[in-house]
Amino acid sequence: MSTTTASSAAASCADRDTHFEVEQFYYLEAELLDDGHFTDWLDLLDDDLEYWMPTRTNRLRRQQALSIAARGEAAFYDETKESLAWRIRRFDSGMAWAEDPPSRTRHLVTNVIVQHADPDEHAGFTPADLLVRSVFLVYRNRLEREENIFAGRRTDLLRRTESGLRVARRTILLDQNILQAKNISTFF
Repeated sequence: MSTTTASSAAASCADRDTHFEVEQFYYLEAELLDDGHFTDWLDLLDDDLEYWMPTRTNRLRRQQALSIAARGEAAFYDETKESLAWRIRRFDSGMAWAEDPPSRTRHLVTNVIVQHADPDEHAGFTPADLLVRSVFLVYRNRLEREENIFAGRRTDLLRRTESGLRVARRTILLDQNILQAKNISTFF
């Protein structure tokens, strides 16, 4: 990172109270997911949510720009709030065999960097909204012997609403390109 880039990034960093607020928001989100309170988790998502987890491939160093699928290409998740709500209703219906019995998960979120959103780069957002980067580790256990570990990073646009912070955009990038899991029914 150049000195100019580092200084402009530092200039747009949120103050420590905002940073603390965002971390507490993420800890609550992790707790809701780990406790299986998916309907309550949906309340943390804004109505115009874009929830996207592109696939990735191994590429030579000179082709790294092609290693992450672009919008419209293959994705593990390309969801809206409505489609996530549909998935959750399916869990609750007993028809989701991949989650019956349900998985046990533990979401760890760290390396949180909070900046104010730049309206020139993020249409429809204001400087009161936040651009947040974080890394995660999600442990999943199901049945007697199914264990999965997902590691990666998230880039979120958090919108300030009358009800508090809401996730408006989430891009999830897993570090692995081949999933060892039998299914992917975990939210990140």
